[in-house]
Amino acid sequence: MRFIILTRKKLILIASCVITSVIAIALSIHNIGVFANKSKSNRKLPIYCVDKQDKVVSLSFDAAWGNEQTQTLLDILKEKDVKSTFFLVGFWAEKYPESVKAIYDAGHDVGNHSNTHPHLPKLSLDKIESEIEECNQKIEKVTSVRPTLFRPPYGDYDNNVVETTNKLNMHCIQWDVDSLDWKDPTPEDMVKRIKNKIKPGSIILMHNGAKNTPEALPKIIDCIKEEGYSIVPISQIIYTENYHMDSQGKQLQS
Repeated sequence: MRFIILTRKKLILIASCVITSVIAIALSIHNIGVFANKSKSNRKLPIYCVDKQDKVVSLSFDAAWGNEQTQTLLDILKEKDVKSTFFLVGFWAEKYPESVKAIYDAGHDVGNHSNTHPHLPKLSLDKIESEIEECNQKIEKVTSVRPTLFRPPYGDYDNNVVETTNKLNMHCIQWDVDSLDWKDPTPEDMVKRIKNKIKPGSIILMHNGAKNTPEALPKIIDCIKEEGYSIVPISQIIYTENYHMDSQGKQLQS
């Protein structure tokens, strides 16, 4: 059996190596944390909701596939005296210009939902800008008004998407309340979900082509109003200047 005799000098050397290793690991962890925090602080966010004291919310509809129900939704909104926001895909606007005009003439916001509904973070900066601008042109051709609101397809975005939107003097809009109408829940389930999730400044996501949305919409509007909320277009709920965003995508007035 061999014995290792540690002298005082060797013990000091070993202790020094251990301390050096611990410091190196600690510095490495610290640097990772600093990098993560820096990355997080540099993240650009769209508007998910707005900091509001009064009880006001916005209804929004994405239009990309089909058009059988659009006029029904417009009729319901007119009957309930509610203005909302429609985000239109360029090829949809090109295919259904009469509906684009009907939405605009009824006093609703007409927003941009890209030209071809791609996953924008997968595209180059030039392609992202082209997707937004080509849709703007198609909507403006019908309404004579250039959209100022943009919603990324699939809610999919990165810094390039938000920064490109801002560069075009538009506001990038998400939502904080998803009706899940695209999953075809019952109208009652949609009403319950929205009632439980809305708060002052909420933006609600719905779709013009979802199966049960026309049946659910009057009940949703009645429920929102019964809870003491008023409903306005997104252009009237967001701040257009002197604002900042919190880490959760809530827009606050500066």
